[in-house]
Amino acid sequence: MPWIPDDAERHTHKAATWALKELWAKVANECLERTGNEGRAIREANAVVARQVKAGY
Repeated sequence: MPWIPDDAERHTHKAATWALKELWAKVANECLERTGNEGRAIREANAVVARQVKAGY
């Protein structure tokens, strides 16, 4: 089941804006499709959002 941007709130507090939530869902869904591993998909999406926040996005 693909994730939607609103799912980001349950997995990371750093996705505070709609753009970051959309990014989180995009990364998580792409990783899930590529690997089939939900845990890895969530971790990768969290890492991407964290890097964006650190960069001042």
